Amino acid sequence: MELKRDTKPIRMRNYGRIVQDMIAYAATLPAGKERDSLELYIAQCMRQRNLVWNRDQEAGMNRVKEDLIRLSDGKLRCESAAFGQLLAQPNASMKASKKKK
Repeated sequence: MELKRDTKPIRMRNYGRIVQDMIAYAATLPAGKERDSLELYIAQCMRQRNLVWNRDQEAGMNRVKEDLIRLSDGKLRCESAAFGQLLAQPNASMKASKKKK
């Protein structure tokens, strides 16, 4: 059995093809707990990758939310309560880097 490889260009290179494919899959799911959980997981992955590319980023999860909506063409809205809590959390990696200075 041969796996089909996605040949569409990567829209945001800082997140990579895997995140783009996860977003495309999540957009096909019906609204519900599974989709909300997947949105949250994708946002956490995007947050980690965003920190690697943008060390001094202050926007944090707001930028991730905007990018998630943009990459899903508005199909994922990030409106779950858990996502709101994730937005409110301070970024642990940024705290650690500020302490080192």
